[in-house]
Amino acid sequence: MADEFNAEQKRYLEGFASGIAAARMTGGLALGQAPAGAPAEPTGPDAIHIKAQDRTVKEGGKLCEQEKWKRAENPFDGHNRLKAEAATGKQPKPEDNFRWRYHGMFWVAPTQTSYMCRIRVPNGILQHWQFAGLADLADAHGGGYSHVTTRAGLQVREIAPEHAQPFLDGLIDLGLTAQGAGADNIRNVTGSPAAGIDAQELLDTRPLTKSWHNWILNDRSLYGLPRKFNVSFDGGGVMPALEETNDIGFQAIQVLEGAAVAPGVWMRLVLGGISGHKDLARDTGIVLKPEDCNRVADAIIRVFIENGDRTNRNKARMKYVLDAWGFDKYIAAVEEKLGRKLDRVDAAHVAPRKPTDRFSHVGVHAQVQPGLNWVGVVLPVGKMTTDQMRGLAKIAAECGDGQIRMTVWQNFIFSGVPDAKVAEVEARVLALGLTVKAAGIRSGLVACTGARGCKFAASDTKGHAMIIADHVEQTVPALDVPVNVHLTGCHHSCAQHYIGDIGLIGAKVVVSEEGDTVEGYDVVVGGGFAENPKIGTEIWKAVKAEDVPTRVEALLNAYLARRQGPEESFQAFTARTGPEALRDAAEEQPALKAAA
Repeated sequence: MADEFNAEQKRYLEGFASGIAAARMTGGLALGQAPAGAPAEPTGPDAIHIKAQDRTVKEGGKLCEQEKWKRAENPFDGHNRLKAEAATGKQPKPEDNFRWRYHGMFWVAPTQTSYMCRIRVPNGILQHWQFAGLADLADAHGGGYSHVTTRAGLQVREIAPEHAQPFLDGLIDLGLTAQGAGADNIRNVTGSPAAGIDAQELLDTRPLTKSWHNWILNDRSLYGLPRKFNVSFDGGGVMPALEETNDIGFQAIQVLEGAAVAPGVWMRLVLGGISGHKDLARDTGIVLKPEDCNRVADAIIRVFIENGDRTNRNKARMKYVLDAWGFDKYIAAVEEKLGRKLDRVDAAHVAPRKPTDRFSHVGVHAQVQPGLNWVGVVLPVGKMTTDQMRGLAKIAAECGDGQIRMTVWQNFIFSGVPDAKVAEVEARVLALGLTVKAAGIRSGLVACTGARGCKFAASDTKGHAMIIADHVEQTVPALDVPVNVHLTGCHHSCAQHYIGDIGLIGAKVVVSEEGDTVEGYDVVVGGGFAENPKIGTEIWKAVKAEDVPTRVEALLNAYLARRQGPEESFQAFTARTGPEALRDAAEEQPALKAAA
């Protein structure tokens, strides 16, 4: 039989056998290295990760399970096996659930015995035919609905195992992808939702987000980080992108005369945002030309890849490297990778950010293009049926420029709507069971998936959000300003409760001596974003979910009774009076006194 192989084939087989033997000798951990006694430098796109893992082990660390899973079988290399097993209806093992997430599929049992797919949408912008096509995919392979996410993307749920790959194939037909949308990868890139149509903006973020999207999709070495990673671009417009909640934020700024660089529009670099860990991205003092953002972000991430914690998932985000090293050391490592010093500008030479408008993602707003408007639609905690999606796609095509722009507020805007078409858009949206009318509570209501669809959530955030909205509209009819109420189900803080005016994080509330629990929330107030970024302060712990609407009612009535006028926002009022004073004032409200 051996005579049937030529010399080159024999060498290949001998090398393959040697590699298998080496892997067996080391329990599989030494893949990418030569046998003991003859170490070789790992090569290829995964080398940077293998070296980081090897260094962790050499220093006495124990790789966490996810790092072992990556090492045993790269999720991209395992795709065809995953696909074949899913086609039989097989539910994935934990390690394969992790690998599927590299392809955008999340197995969400036990809450739903199915996959959820998170779709990449750079800058949140879809064409009308893509939006309608996603509705068709959700009908054919999912549960017949979708959710707008807090990263201005879409997710489709209730995808059976045998439908996982057909759904992903359908995305490709629509010019979309879910690749890298989950697990230890760089998530959907966000940008200013009104990019290119906002008269206030300093810079159109669309070319930057598209460029970064393509940069990371096509470089395998940027997958498999120590933990997930978020990047955002803010163009300085009226509608914020929440870049301060990202690991890397690029903010368009106006540099004034007298700075160390030429005056004009630059991108300011902020680092370390992770609101669930009570941290917002901080100004580094560094400014970049817009065309340099990709190279600098790439270097920042490679420093993280090499130095992030691969032993403890709770401490594996970039924030913890920054905390351990300090910003100066981290940036010095980035500059070493780049081979140059980065430009710095003192804050005194930067024009203040222009104010944002909390109602700008809802209702009708004039574009910079004369005679055209964007129209923001209120979605009940981000959910749409597929019939609504197809109807909305028709409106975009027939009354606007054909685009649907999703926002980090779990809703979307139509763009390019002529003045003469605004009334028609409003009427057609209303006929679909939705509205474009801005309201005090619903316009700022944000909720993660919650216990109905996520095993980590302690409470039914989306269901409770709707109950809160209904209650407030009945009991606080005088509310005349937008108030952001964010409900998140667990410590992952997907709904970013710490930056809401009122933030709610799911908690199990003990109700008996036997330890029985019910769904509930810890309550935070005073968070903020954009020109007023701030982490909120906890004022109540373990409030039963059934009591939360009354607590929100009391907070809002206390605010309305004591504010200096409608121009004083809820956040400004909380900052002036203090969170504890707001809590005390709320507890004096009749609603809470009656419930006590």
